[in-house]
Amino acid sequence: MPEPHILAAILWALLLAGAGGALTTIGPWYRNLKKPSWQPPDWLFGPAWTLILSAAAWAAVLAWEGAASPRDQMIVIGLYAANFVFHFLWSPLFFALKRPDWALGESFFLWTSVVALCVGILPYSTLASALLVPYVLWVTFATYLNYVIVRLNGPFGTKSPPMSGGA
Repeated sequence: MPEPHILAAILWALLLAGAGGALTTIGPWYRNLKKPSWQPPDWLFGPAWTLILSAAAWAAVLAWEGAASPRDQMIVIGLYAANFVFHFLWSPLFFALKRPDWALGESFFLWTSVVALCVGILPYSTLASALLVPYVLWVTFATYLNYVIVRLNGPFGTKSPPMSGGA
């Protein structure tokens, strides 16, 4: 039986990946949004997130094992818990509520939580911190993509369909 911290890291990644997949609906609303030509194909997002969250789970295990005291372990837990909340919130805002503008605002908190995670676990494991760099880069890219989608389609929250030209 794996150690509890390994099970917790796997559960963290599975819950985020599962929730992200379940809350991401590629339906007519999403298909009708104007998107930049450089957006990756829809099929790429699932594998990308799987790899990124797997690396982040591995980083959690390494950081936990490098944390020398219960206080340090609580720091690791706190950083991962905050990231869990902000990561979880993005998909329902964008897809379920159809508010890419709110998702864009929330992505600042997601990005900040990933950077805090990357920096915060550095004292416990250099490798763990390095494993989170792709997460930082992907969220940076996804935030910019979200921004462009808002610009091309806003305003949101009105009964009329998205307008071209953006805000």
